[in-house]
Amino acid sequence: MSAESQEQACDTARAASEVTELIEVLWGRGREVATAPVSASQLKVLFILEGEDGVNLRTVTERLGSTPPSVSRLCDRLEAVGFVHRTSSPSSRRELRVWLTDSGRSFIHDLRARRERELHAVVSNMPPRKRAMLLEGLAAFQEAAGRMGAGAGEAEHERRGFRSA
Repeated sequence: MSAESQEQACDTARAASEVTELIEVLWGRGREVATAPVSASQLKVLFILEGEDGVNLRTVTERLGSTPPSVSRLCDRLEAVGFVHRTSSPSSRRELRVWLTDSGRSFIHDLRARRERELHAVVSNMPPRKRAMLLEGLAAFQEAAGRMGAGAGEAEHERRGFRSA
């Protein structure tokens, strides 16, 4: 990579970081108006379960890069608000499986809808050509992240409406 290309990559990463911070503010608004307050870590658990419902606690712990006691406490809180439930595994009573409840699914759906409304308000103020460029850039970003193992699989991209060009 040339020095100019390296500098452009650094500038792009810096701009993406700043935009991510803005998105976090917009998304935080969605969590603030939620019926049950959910921390960022609890939300990650919900997203994991949305994609891998019924996994064991060990898998959730690995996905979060956390510790079993921390994940157990996260699930305790999520169970208390009715977003998850835990059951013993049919193969081993020592192994617990975690399931997303209908309330948990509804919460995720409503949260995403609020987030998308916040983002839509911003994106709709962009000129159409710039929106198209943003969509193309986001698709390329997802593709690059997927190649690095940092993002969701292609099926998840399709489900969310992003397609590689």
